Amino acid sequence: MSSTADLHPTGPNGPRLPPDPDLSAGPATGHSATGPAGHSPAGHSPASPRRPARSRHPYRGALSTVRGRTGLVLVGAVVLAGLLAPLIAGHGPTDQSGQSLAGLGTPGHPLGTDDLGRDLLSRVLYGIRADLGIIAIAVPGGAVLGCLFALAAAAHPAADTVVQRVFDLVLAFPGLILALAITAILGPGRLPVILVIALAEVPAFGRLLRGSILVQREQEYVTAARVGGSSGRRVLVRHILPNAADPLIVQIAVSLSVAVFIEGAMSFLGVGVRPPAPTLGAVLSQAMPYLAQAPTFAAGPLITVTALVLGLSLIAEALNREIRR
Repeated sequence: MSSTADLHPTGPNGPRLPPDPDLSAGPATGHSATGPAGHSPAGHSPASPRRPARSRHPYRGALSTVRGRTGLVLVGAVVLAGLLAPLIAGHGPTDQSGQSLAGLGTPGHPLGTDDLGRDLLSRVLYGIRADLGIIAIAVPGGAVLGCLFALAAAAHPAADTVVQRVFDLVLAFPGLILALAITAILGPGRLPVILVIALAEVPAFGRLLRGSILVQREQEYVTAARVGGSSGRRVLVRHILPNAADPLIVQIAVSLSVAVFIEGAMSFLGVGVRPPAPTLGAVLSQAMPYLAQAPTFAAGPLITVTALVLGLSLIAEALNREIRR
């Protein structure tokens, strides 16, 4: 049978109070974690976890993933092959030999020859150089023009309406019709291909940057900058644009892969770079009539285009996942 002393322990001077858990935990080693009324000094609940800070190098982290590394390997291999074409190719892209439609593994012609006896390996390698030169000019040009339109739209509501109508006008024309119209005016060549790709990418970059600017305008840090006395131009340049530029990096990778298809389609239809200059689309177009007789004729350009587009798509997906984290 338990006594009342067990329920209410007493000391020599009266009832003994239970020990304070905060005091019994040991001496304080720093400032208290909570302030008055149980609130933390910074105004945050001590139980709520902090949001992890964003990596200072998000693109490096994206390219270190499996998708990013695979994409870099594929794109790097194709680009390196194009840059080293004069060293790798054993023949000129327009040099003819007595062997026409030679198959894979022919001595002196690893990928065979085309219907005119030209070395396919040389034409594919120099075709890579031609395609990379076109998209390296067209995609950045379309991106810059689209971003300028977006900045003009962000400056004034009236300009926004005009810019949106310009984008609608460009998108109203199918890509093939736009390519044929420009080629009919300027004739086939590199310049029409560059213009078609650039014009096709202007609405993509312009609308993307405009939407990002509209989203960032509503953020609290923009309001704080305006309250602090920053001008509208300073807020746009110093605060909004750095945070709105991330989606543009992903769009560049996507647009590069699209540009490869556009150039290949125009060369395939005969409205691209003039022959005998080699491009991947032109080599593939020349192989179509001989697929039954020489099925390996189209292997070189098909594998190259697939590797390049797949690599760019993997890089774009890796960047997109890292930015959205």
